[in-house]
Amino acid sequence: MPMKGSGTAELRVVDRFDGGVGWIAYPEETMRRAAHAVESEGELWIVDPVDAPGLDELLEEYADPAGVVVLLDRHERDAAAVAARHGVSVYVPEWMSGVADGLDAPVERFGGTLAGFDAARLVDNPLWQEAVLFDGETLVVPEALGTVGYFLAPEETLGVHPMLRAFPPRDLREYEPERLLVGHGEGLSEGVGREIHRTIEQSRRNAVPTYVKNVGELLGLR
Repeated sequence: MPMKGSGTAELRVVDRFDGGVGWIAYPEETMRRAAHAVESEGELWIVDPVDAPGLDELLEEYADPAGVVVLLDRHERDAAAVAARHGVSVYVPEWMSGVADGLDAPVERFGGTLAGFDAARLVDNPLWQEAVLFDGETLVVPEALGTVGYFLAPEETLGVHPMLRAFPPRDLREYEPERLLVGHGEGLSEGVGREIHRTIEQSRRNAVPTYVKNVGELLGLR
């Protein structure tokens, strides 16, 4: 199973809810890159998209696209191509560096809000820049949390990214969303606030089991 899929994508719909949808373009890849589109204030915002045949038809079920949003400094993905096809700009947090120059599309910067979303700076260091979106119900976390296998310690359903395990982003405990959308794997829609709190609190304790499991899987021992 490849870490990241390529070639012809096979769109799989996940995280469908009233006013939004998520999809995984390469369901068989290890990374299981998830992308989302969420309605806000009568417009559709497409977040960290990975393109796939059938995507435009899927998005027709929702409001007209207002923009494509990049929430992680390495999640350019197919943002420019999707934005160009829908005639919209790519929106990047005003403090995030190193992203706009690599996008072949008009770029707009945004600060602490975007349409009806609060846009918060979650991680900001020389190696990692990540923002989150929250509209009071839906929390979008592109990388710090995930449900794909290599994020998870044994018995976990939600995990902190392996590179953040030692110093998890504790600001995430402030949110009590109805649903969580993540950039790798399917989202969560039950007991979300409680699960986020548990995941952050147990992040360091579960770091070694996560690393051991991942090494074992990499070596084919599990």
